[in-house]
Amino acid sequence: MRVYFFPKWLIQAVLVGLCCLLAASLLWLFFSGGEATVMADPVYQGQTTEQKVALTINVDWGEDVLPEMLDVLEQADVKATFFITGRFAENFPELVQQIAAAGHEIGNHGYKHPHPDQLSVEQNQKDITQSETILEKLIGQKPVLYAPPYGEHGQTCLQAAEQCGYTTILWTADTVDWEEPAPSHDTLVQRVTGDKLGCGAIILMHPKSHTVEALPDIIGTIKAKGYQCVKVSEVL
Repeated sequence: MRVYFFPKWLIQAVLVGLCCLLAASLLWLFFSGGEATVMADPVYQGQTTEQKVALTINVDWGEDVLPEMLDVLEQADVKATFFITGRFAENFPELVQQIAAAGHEIGNHGYKHPHPDQLSVEQNQKDITQSETILEKLIGQKPVLYAPPYGEHGQTCLQAAEQCGYTTILWTADTVDWEEPAPSHDTLVQRVTGDKLGCGAIILMHPKSHTVEALPDIIGTIKAKGYQCVKVSEVL
């Protein structure tokens, strides 16, 4: 049997390394409250196996367009999810209440539409809860769905949303209707009714005039392919 001898300096280096690793682990456990923070992933697409597609409208502007958009949805007998910022709700409370009264779902889009990934957990929490307070007062219940501005979903954003009791919603297909110059009618329709369309798909749009013009064809194409347009909560 062979006996191996290791240099004393090597043994000491290994022991020091293990001690440093142990110390770092203990510090991490102490500052994290003794347990790992496991955050839920954002939702890009619902888990439903039914032929349902969710329409979402992110709102931080567009007060002149929203009434017409609501008319289109009503005529098509479709309910959608509107993610609304707190500052918009402060400025247009009656419009927010009109959206809710029409049976649409209200989600939280933060208060002032910041870049969440540039904020700390605490700053994100403040932005979310500030919007929540305003929306809850207007619609009579706390929103439970959160759409982060710009679609940013870094660790501080996801942690803040989860700690505030929200499910973070992103999207499966995006109209990208904010582009300048504005996308064509056919482009808007194709972007959200093509290959990405499927059970539980989440479609993103904004209150833009060209989006409203394309909305009847978007809804019509979705229905023609055998899908029902619903709120986000119905596909989760």
